[in-house]
Amino acid sequence: MSFLEDFQANLESLPNMLQRKYALLRDLDKSLQDIQQQNEQHCEQEIEEIKRGIKSGNITPDASNIRFSDEVLDEQKHAIRIADEKVALAVQAYDLVDAHVQQLDQYLKKFDEEFRRERESAATTGSAAQNLENNVKSTSGRGGRKKTRLAATTTASVTANPTSMDLDLPVDPNEPTYCFCNQVSYGEMVACDNPDCKIEWFHFGCVGLKEQPKGKWYCSECVGMQKRRKGK
Repeated sequence: MSFLEDFQANLESLPNMLQRKYALLRDLDKSLQDIQQQNEQHCEQEIEEIKRGIKSGNITPDASNIRFSDEVLDEQKHAIRIADEKVALAVQAYDLVDAHVQQLDQYLKKFDEEFRRERESAATTGSAAQNLENNVKSTSGRGGRKKTRLAATTTASVTANPTSMDLDLPVDPNEPTYCFCNQVSYGEMVACDNPDCKIEWFHFGCVGLKEQPKGKWYCSECVGMQKRRKGK
């Protein structure tokens, strides 16, 4: 069970718990009012009796000898106990609500931390995706060196002689073309080591290669150009 589900489950029981405590508070409040009213009546009766006793001379007007009966004092003690119970119930109700408030604060704090981590992760992922997109863009097109020699193999697994294969497959018109055959990149390819080569990449089959050449390799056009320059 997740934190939110646990919080919702506890929150659902809160109204019933508070309702029971408020019902007890109402009952205690009614009992307290009844006892206070009864105690006030008894106190008034005893005060009148004390006044009559003083007037008749049966009671001396000495404050130390004048006191309420034990029954009246017991009623007052009972009223205090009920008042204490009311306070305890009110504190319990407050603590119940406060506990849920604190639990909600913890959930919001945890949710905020998770949201911040996800946002930072999304920003990092977005930045990495943007960098990858920029790298792809920088390695596509006819200008510049597209890929390294060892990365010349494309996702298409072509093992047959490319000069004899049927290329009637759907091709993205925006995908760059290479080699003397002016076709898209497929199978294994080799790069011309002449930085000024106009074609740059060639299919193995089109240049008569079966494996990556060792050392530098130049296409036939660049070799012919170098020979013509030497002949001059």
